[in-house]
Amino acid sequence: MPRPSPLSSLRHGAPRAVAFLALWLVLHGGGAGALAVGAMTALAATRLSLALLPPGPGRIAWGRLAGLAVGFPGQSLRAGLEVARLALAPAPRLRPGLVACPARLPAGTARDVFHAYLSLQPGTLPVGMRDARTVLIHALDLDRPVTREVAAAEVGLMRIRESRADG
Repeated sequence: MPRPSPLSSLRHGAPRAVAFLALWLVLHGGGAGALAVGAMTALAATRLSLALLPPGPGRIAWGRLAGLAVGFPGQSLRAGLEVARLALAPAPRLRPGLVACPARLPAGTARDVFHAYLSLQPGTLPVGMRDARTVLIHALDLDRPVTREVAAAEVGLMRIRESRADG
C-alpha cells in the first residue's frame, strides 16, 4: 500500500484533528493546560484514525450529511409514532417478518454505518446478510414498502460521499 503524501495527509487529517480537539475542549474545558494536552491528544488521535480508517475515494458532502442529521429526528419520530399506532391499536395490525433487501454498499465501514443507521429507525432492524449482496431486515409491518424504504435510505447515505468528479 503506497504511503500518502504529506499534503494528502494534511488535507484529510486537518478536519479530523480539529474535530478531535473540539471534542477534547468540550469534555475538558479550555484552560492552557487542557489546550496543550488536548492538542497532543488530538494529533495522536488523528494519526491513529488515519491509520485505522484511511480516507476513501471522494469527499464528504457536508451539506448532505447535515441534511441527513437534521432530518433524522423527525423521520425517526414519524416512524416511531407509526409503530406505536400499529402496536397499540385495539386490534394490533403488526405483520412482522424478514425482508431480503439488495445491498449496494460494499462490505466494510460504509455498510456497517448504514446498518447502524437503519437500526435506529423504528420498525426496521438489519439482522444479517443472506449473502454478500442481500441484507435481511426484520420489519414490524410487511405491508409497508420496506425494500423501497431501505433502498431510499441507502441512496441517501451513499450521496454523502461525493466522487472527485463532483468537484
